[in-house]
Amino acid sequence: MSAEQDAIEAAVFRRLLEHLDSRKDVQNIELMELAGFCRNCLSKWYVTAAEERGVEVDYEGARERVYGMPYADWKAQYQTEATPEQLAAFEKHRTGH
Repeated sequence: MSAEQDAIEAAVFRRLLEHLDSRKDVQNIELMELAGFCRNCLSKWYVTAAEERGVEVDYEGARERVYGMPYADWKAQYQTEATPEQLAAFEKHRTGH
């Protein structure tokens, strides 16, 4: 992979985080239902990618990078209780992430 491709992909990742930050109304369970991944999945992927490169990043640090704040703060401010319909759809489409 070229340095240019790395830079482009990094810019796309930053743009994805900006987009998710602008859509705090979209709940993780909704992302999981529709796309098969959520902010927590991105956080786990971040940790894995760092580990593959010999960089230590803990899960909470990765979550803070993805959420733009400590997860507990994001959850308290923006997360709503899942509806029974959302939970049923989540279980139906669960991807194992």
